Amino acid sequence: MTAPLFTPVSLRDVALRNRVVIPPMCQYSAAGGMAGDYHLVHYGRLALGGAGLVILEATAVVPEGRITHGDLGIWSDAHGAALARIAAFLKAHGAAAGVQLAHAGRKASMQRPWEGNGPLSAEEIARGEAPWPIVAPSAVPLDEGWLMPAELSGDDLDALTEAFVAAARRAEAAGFDVIELHAAHGYLLHTFLSPLTNRREDAFGGDRTGRMRFPLRVARALREAWPAGKPLFVRVSAVDGLEGGITLDDTLAFAGELRALGVDVLDCSSGGLAGSATAARIRRDYGFQVGFAEAVKRETGLSTMAVGLIVDPRQADAIVAEGRADLVAVGREALADPNWAVRASRVLDGTQEPGFEAWPQQAGWWLERRENDIARLGPWRA
Repeated sequence: MTAPLFTPVSLRDVALRNRVVIPPMCQYSAAGGMAGDYHLVHYGRLALGGAGLVILEATAVVPEGRITHGDLGIWSDAHGAALARIAAFLKAHGAAAGVQLAHAGRKASMQRPWEGNGPLSAEEIARGEAPWPIVAPSAVPLDEGWLMPAELSGDDLDALTEAFVAAARRAEAAGFDVIELHAAHGYLLHTFLSPLTNRREDAFGGDRTGRMRFPLRVARALREAWPAGKPLFVRVSAVDGLEGGITLDDTLAFAGELRALGVDVLDCSSGGLAGSATAARIRRDYGFQVGFAEAVKRETGLSTMAVGLIVDPRQADAIVAEGRADLVAVGREALADPNWAVRASRVLDGTQEPGFEAWPQQAGWWLERRENDIARLGPWRA
């Protein structure tokens, strides 16, 4: 009997071989937004590791929407062509190919995390990585000493909507199966949703309905531009974890509207409005965000993806078996072990025939023979 985690699932016309998803994780290794050999190898090894869907990192729809100078972009046909060979490789090796469309908003034009994760310093500027003007729903900087964003005008919002649509069309031309709209972690669309960062007094601010208006406009435009047979995901921060910020009730309302627009999956993360995108404002424990995915699925009927310190195959399998989420995102654990999915298939009894059938053929036959030697020798001891 196949474990729930390894049951295939179809999202519109896209079939996933299992419920394991590699979520977007920025690599900050592009030049001028262009995907290169690093990205092909990095994402390719994750497909070889058995995941059902691999979603490329936050990919900026305009140059000014990058988090750092090292971010991927999809603002030109040349950028789309550079991504196409990655999508083709993923699909050739059994994984569906996804890409996250993003705009960093007030978190644009900053350092890579390992350089400080703050405003660009003299060191970065000296090597040619100068800051650029940034935008946000309101002129509210991330913190003291950070760039002041310009408040977006109505014409700006129209132009950004078109940029997202153009990016979706390039993603389709590049062969991607899934697009995910980034509306989490303090980036542009999240800052429209949160009352802490949206101080607007026009139709795109004010109450919950106003704050949702622009993110919903973008989601609607993407659904209309993206092929009807291909799924659209949206990533959200289900709660801000800050006083006066987004609550789960806000996210449930947003999720209901997204479902009505034809969004297929809500990717349920949290936090990131202030500080690092990965700085959770709620207690971190194993599976600490699964409850958000469960609540959205239960209350709205929208399919969900759970993410956040999901590290063990039994843990991931239980999330699907118990109906808490439809998909399970395994991120940093897959960075530590790109073969996480195929290893998990051996841990979960009954998911595969004994042996290494789930491995790429080029590796599996080697491992099968080694297994016989290990069984004969027993555990290694010094």
